Amino acid sequence: MTREKRYIGLMSGTSLDGVDGVLADFSDGRARVIGHATAALPQQLRETFHALNSVGHNELHRAALAGNALAEVYSDVVCQLLKNSGTPKSQVAAVGAHGQTVRHLPRLDGAVGYTIQVNQPALLAELCGIDVIADFRSRDIAAGGQGAPLVPPFHRAVFGAPGEARAVLNLGGIANVTVLGATPDAPLIGFDCGPANTLLDLWCRHHQKGDFDANGAWARTGRVHPGLMAAFQKEPFFHLPSPKSTGRDLFNAAWLQHYVAGFDAIPAQDVQATLTELSAWAVAEALEASAAATVIVCGGGVRNGFLMERLRALMPHRTVEASDAWGLPAQQVEACAFAWLARQHDQGKAASHSAVTGARGARILGARYPA
Repeated sequence: MTREKRYIGLMSGTSLDGVDGVLADFSDGRARVIGHATAALPQQLRETFHALNSVGHNELHRAALAGNALAEVYSDVVCQLLKNSGTPKSQVAAVGAHGQTVRHLPRLDGAVGYTIQVNQPALLAELCGIDVIADFRSRDIAAGGQGAPLVPPFHRAVFGAPGEARAVLNLGGIANVTVLGATPDAPLIGFDCGPANTLLDLWCRHHQKGDFDANGAWARTGRVHPGLMAAFQKEPFFHLPSPKSTGRDLFNAAWLQHYVAGFDAIPAQDVQATLTELSAWAVAEALEASAAATVIVCGGGVRNGFLMERLRALMPHRTVEASDAWGLPAQQVEACAFAWLARQHDQGKAASHSAVTGARGARILGARYPA
């Protein structure tokens, strides 16, 4: 019997902390990671992606060059995966490459909007010599959906269990939740619930030497500012029903400055503590009506010990633990999801879920770029 080929998934999220790649095997009906590799984004490329979140001079040219540079980083990760696992290219069916989201506006005055992931999948296919599947979000938006989150069906395939309600929480730049019911006919629920690392990293870069608050140590030195927290909580996005999605188009430096400017000088560490509390609160609010006894957490935010503590404090009746305990390390989940999405495309299977994104129906996602 011919063994099914493997898939590579590549993900660079809104936190811009680098690229994660996995080589995954789905042949036995589950997600088995054969290899994992990472690469940091060059500082200049990170700055370009940050700038592309806002209107700027000659942005089409800069975006095209950034896509080329990202393809080079992606290619390096693919080479690492193949070399470290001893896997020849011939055993890889395709690379699922998400690209870097710089704009996400799925609705514009009630009409169909757009989402932009800077990417150069044709160049990546040339560099790797492997077919590339990319542009996963636009078909769902064309069908009236949010184009995000796309990972809940993958979460259900990997973490779902009969007889037990669970939630999966991804703490990337943005936090998104998936609610998995205890029965096979339970509805699949998933949506973005608010900022996770994006505002924490932004504030840290402005007031500390590092790009992120390692383990939440700086936030731990501050105190939650009640007035600022109350102001944050009034943000209309938090009170929208699902389906909903968000990104840096909303939760950015201008958003943060708007709220912070409304108060007399607040110590920087207190703002960081308040932002941490906001991230945890948004998740707890999103899951308030859920019967999930367990919250499986993935994404870079798992490494923020203080944020994980606040999640447990605000959800004392739930078990909150990293996805590592469930067989898939937290840093590998999203990249593995895009390997799974590439496989769904290959098999002609729908990968979106209308109840999650609000689209008119499930759609086959992605476009193929042959090597």
